[in-house]
Amino acid sequence: MNPRLPTFVDFFAGSGLVTQGAKHACLPVWSNDICPKKAAIYTANHGDDHFHLGSIVSVSGTSIPKCDIVWASFPCQDLSLAGKMGGLGASRSGLFWEWLRVLDEMPIKPAVLALENVVGLLSGNGGEDFRLLYQALRERSYKVGPMLLDARLWVPQSRPRVFIVAVQHHIDSSSLEDNGPNWLHPDPVMKAIAPLDDLIFWSMPRPNKRPKTLPDLIDWDAPVFNEERAAALFSLVSPKHRELLNRLPSNRRAVFPGYRRTRNGKQVLELRFDDLSGCLRTAEGGSSCQFLLLHDAGEWRARLISPREAARLMGAPECYRLSTSYNESYNAMGDAVVVPVVKHLVDHLLIPLALQRTKSVTGSKRPSLQRLIM
Repeated sequence: MNPRLPTFVDFFAGSGLVTQGAKHACLPVWSNDICPKKAAIYTANHGDDHFHLGSIVSVSGTSIPKCDIVWASFPCQDLSLAGKMGGLGASRSGLFWEWLRVLDEMPIKPAVLALENVVGLLSGNGGEDFRLLYQALRERSYKVGPMLLDARLWVPQSRPRVFIVAVQHHIDSSSLEDNGPNWLHPDPVMKAIAPLDDLIFWSMPRPNKRPKTLPDLIDWDAPVFNEERAAALFSLVSPKHRELLNRLPSNRRAVFPGYRRTRNGKQVLELRFDDLSGCLRTAEGGSSCQFLLLHDAGEWRARLISPREAARLMGAPECYRLSTSYNESYNAMGDAVVVPVVKHLVDHLLIPLALQRTKSVTGSKRPSLQRLIM
């Protein structure tokens, strides 16, 4: 790997999809996670030479190698609408403060920080959670810019997430800033930042049209439920949704994902009809596994989504190694970050910002990303 690549640290790394999206342009030098099952998937794909297994509570900032970019997908359970919304003061999402302690202990601060979490971060506790996070980064001399990106622009999965990119205050980031809000700053972002000042409106190009549709990612020959189990699942479909299914042309191949929910004391299967998967989640996030209703050549079948299909919906390559356990693989994918979203941020914002520090320190002309990864 090219030693001139910007160095990259991945906190709360999980199964390694952030590292997967960054390593084409960065040199991973340190990663950590507390979950041995996710760590096994991470190290199977990225090696164990730079991976630290354990709680961030036990990590010292002095042990982190010098790095240009730090990514932190801190736990979302206390910020998710599917959870208890305890916020940054709760035990899981409150690990943000431990991460901040580690950052304070690092002898040389990284040029660029990237934080990722659920949209609830923007509105939790009346917006106070985001304001506390913003102020904490500002107090450490970082310029801060939040964004909201939905993975549906890259993969056929509805997965909106908040991304906060911060850069050291002395670094000239003007070429990567906009004069005001753009497509990265929809209403939830604008509402969250309304009481704040000195925010950065980052600028990035929109992605090209996603190349894959949901039916493209499905294994149509995979084993399905037996007739009795399929019938039981179909019985949970609401009359309105059943009517839509009955209108489907017999020659059309289609897939309808859905989750079992309890509505008005009754269990139902809520389906999507927009050619998108619902947001992949983990059992810890308050959601069950996703079901698929499959229509092909006039016949209906049903089954659970497979771990490999979940990995595809997260943008992981076919060669990405998963666990032999269904639950371990599904949870690892549901608790990760979509690979092409990470890559888009890395290519269009994180690397250019990191190279700006190199330029400011050396006074030399900034090398291009293409040259760095040749």
